[in-house]
Amino acid sequence: MSKKIPLSPDDQALFRQLMTGTRQLKQDTFVHKAPVKTRHIPVKRLLSEQADNSHYFSDEFQPLLSTEGATRYVRADVSHFELKKLRRGDYTPEIFLDLHGLTQQQAKQELGALIAACRREHLFCASVMTGHGKHILKQQTPLWLAQHPWVMAFHQAPKMFGGDAALLVLIEIEEWQPPELP
Repeated sequence: MSKKIPLSPDDQALFRQLMTGTRQLKQDTFVHKAPVKTRHIPVKRLLSEQADNSHYFSDEFQPLLSTEGATRYVRADVSHFELKKLRRGDYTPEIFLDLHGLTQQQAKQELGALIAACRREHLFCASVMTGHGKHILKQQTPLWLAQHPWVMAFHQAPKMFGGDAALLVLIEIEEWQPPELP
């Protein structure tokens, strides 16, 4: 806040005259905190999911991705219209992963954890920020993602979600089923 400007005695008197007959309002606003619905997931399970989803990423296998234009991929059984919707920004990412400063091995593990979290929490669209840097993760991340069976499509993110330093990824999620009653 800026510094308060002192009022002259005339201005103070005018203010008091205008405020006669008024009373101070009582603060009656109450902010309700949303109940936090967190499931406790054992660390062992999280690590297992991360490892299970990371084993798909190989450095030897090089999937054939288009080299012209923006970085993009669509699985054979997915409509190319999904790719167009990603490009236009019709999907809003529900979860973000920032790979800045990670090694390739750490990035693979984090991608595996992201895919597992998306499937567990039923999140359809994710944003993976690779940054520019030395272009190592920027080049490798699309190759890794194209290898995973649950990645339906990805496209270079629109400007509002990171531009060419990020990818929007569509994850195949399991159909939600209500919990069974005992």
